[in-house]
Amino acid sequence: MISITDDISIREDKIVFKASRSGGPGGQNINKLNTRIMLFFDVADCDSFSDRQKRRILKRLATRADKNGVIRVVSQKFRTQKANRSAAVERLQQLLADALKTRPVRKKTKVPYAVKKRRLEEKKRRSLLKRQRSDKSFEF
Repeated sequence: MISITDDISIREDKIVFKASRSGGPGGQNINKLNTRIMLFFDVADCDSFSDRQKRRILKRLATRADKNGVIRVVSQKFRTQKANRSAAVERLQQLLADALKTRPVRKKTKVPYAVKKRRLEEKKRRSLLKRQRSDKSFEF
């Protein structure tokens, strides 16, 4: 079981791993070994989440999910498959936990009068300064 939050965990058989060769420099290790791990997790098929939680996860992780609701996480930071596998699982845990957090509703506030006044005064000052710098004759 992979723990996402205190009360939510997912079964390991819901996660599919695929290995391939890593890109970039690295010599013979990169050229011979399949150390890059791609993790696939089907959110739509997982019964650990409610329908509301599934919608929230898919909305927040839309760039990582395909049209079928499968999230993809790639790890190729380490030289071994085992390390990349655990890094991908950790990244999935973090992504799902962040997606499930509820964000506070923003309270609309009014811009204070003094701030508006200060901004307009600064604009007038800059405008006057620029007019004074121009070649045209300037009078007050």
